[in-house]
Amino acid sequence: MPRKSYGSYTIMLASGKAFVMETGRTEGAQYGSGHCSPGRGESVVRIFDTEVQHLKYQVLKEVARHAYAGDLVEAVQDIPKTIVPGPKPTMRCCVYKERAILAERVKLATGGNRENPNVIEVIDIACDECPVSSYAVTDSCRGCIAHRCASVCPVGAISFDPRQKKAHIDPQKCVECGRCAGVCPYSAIMNSKRPCEKACKIGAIAMDPENDVAVINNEKCISCGACAYQCPFGAIMDKSFILDAIDLIKKSDNNRNYKVYAIVAPSISSQFTYAKLGQVITAIKRLGFFNVVEVALGADMVAYAEAQELVDKGFLTSSCCPAFVDYIKKEFPQLKEHISHNLSPMGTIAQYIKSTDPTAKLVFIGPCMAKKMEAQREEVRPYVDCVLTFEELQALIDSQDMELSELPEDVLDNASYYGRIFARSGGLSDAVREAIAERGIEDFSYQPVACDGIEECRLALLKANKKVLNGNFIEGMACVGGCIGGAGCLTHGAKDKSQVDQYGREALEKTIQDAIQIL
Repeated sequence: MPRKSYGSYTIMLASGKAFVMETGRTEGAQYGSGHCSPGRGESVVRIFDTEVQHLKYQVLKEVARHAYAGDLVEAVQDIPKTIVPGPKPTMRCCVYKERAILAERVKLATGGNRENPNVIEVIDIACDECPVSSYAVTDSCRGCIAHRCASVCPVGAISFDPRQKKAHIDPQKCVECGRCAGVCPYSAIMNSKRPCEKACKIGAIAMDPENDVAVINNEKCISCGACAYQCPFGAIMDKSFILDAIDLIKKSDNNRNYKVYAIVAPSISSQFTYAKLGQVITAIKRLGFFNVVEVALGADMVAYAEAQELVDKGFLTSSCCPAFVDYIKKEFPQLKEHISHNLSPMGTIAQYIKSTDPTAKLVFIGPCMAKKMEAQREEVRPYVDCVLTFEELQALIDSQDMELSELPEDVLDNASYYGRIFARSGGLSDAVREAIAERGIEDFSYQPVACDGIEECRLALLKANKKVLNGNFIEGMACVGGCIGGAGCLTHGAKDKSQVDQYGREALEKTIQDAIQIL
């Protein structure tokens, strides 16, 4: 496994609508009420939700720019100063802390800590501004005489000020059970959880009692990335394998040594709204990819196979969302046998391409941080060489100073309507229903349960575990909305699922069999 060292950094290649404004080049970036330009001297609108997201993009773009140019080893230590030239700080107490945190972001942008198997990491130095999570009494407390809060407290953590008659919670005794908040008639007791803890619906994040820094429990974490997006200080970030993608492209020697395919998730239809999808496909090819293939074709293949597997077994949970699959294995191991034996659409289409071209290299591009974990699984690793998010694709494109809206349009049309609607919650269930019909199966009662978000997944799995679920197929999507709500998307506002359906209707292949018959 090749390794390059520079100063205190190491790059190890794994081969073996709050808007932000940046005008002109990255140097001297200005923040304002618009968005960000692609690079040298041009000003174009790009939409990111927050300045944290834009800062991550800047780091990725600079890393990619220097990696393509071949001078990353020499330039890497200057990237923080390029982004924060000073002398005045723009985000933290001083430019020196800003640059120190940026240096940690650069490490994650170049692969992060390879000894940590998780693709989500905490930047300790950036995690220092949030209050410690705890229950606290607010000014809404009226000093009533019922004292219900104290009565239900199991550890005697609540006392009353003899002068003001108001409740007080001793943080040293409080076990954060929340009973006091539940009985207060004035709703005067508030739980000030940190944003990352609130975002993690499976309880995989806690605070280090010694330094109050967030700690991720890898035994629980499903790498969905919800915490990474919700942290307002950007102290949690996914490792990037953008260098691995560039390395694959450059070593292919313009696809002469081997062909590099980009396999793109169907949720790409909800991204890059300032340009046309065909222009994005052109940009991907100009980055050095031999061809761009829809993962939606893999979704067609999965739906068709999964329909038969469901009929044969009688009960099934989907295998498309890696965070959902990981959640079952970690929290409901007794249900593991019911997980579909099919690879995800990403793994399925990658497996097919490599069966036709064994020397091919496959780079998945999508909205999902958990896909980076999936690609490391033993059953997927032989087929998928690298995973990038849409955030990383934006940085790659802009690192090469391409203006998407000015590019000619290319074509992306490999899949059916049903493969494309996998991008939204409920799409997989619809596709399996269609596959059952296309297979001519009439004596099977199909009862899907489409779970929109990990909390709905948990409820369905609890019922399935107790054998009280009114359904025989669980479609699990860890992100609310489905893949279009993934943590690696460019924007994270509410997505219109009808846009996914419209993209599906544009497919030339109208049925699943139409799509897969070319294989």
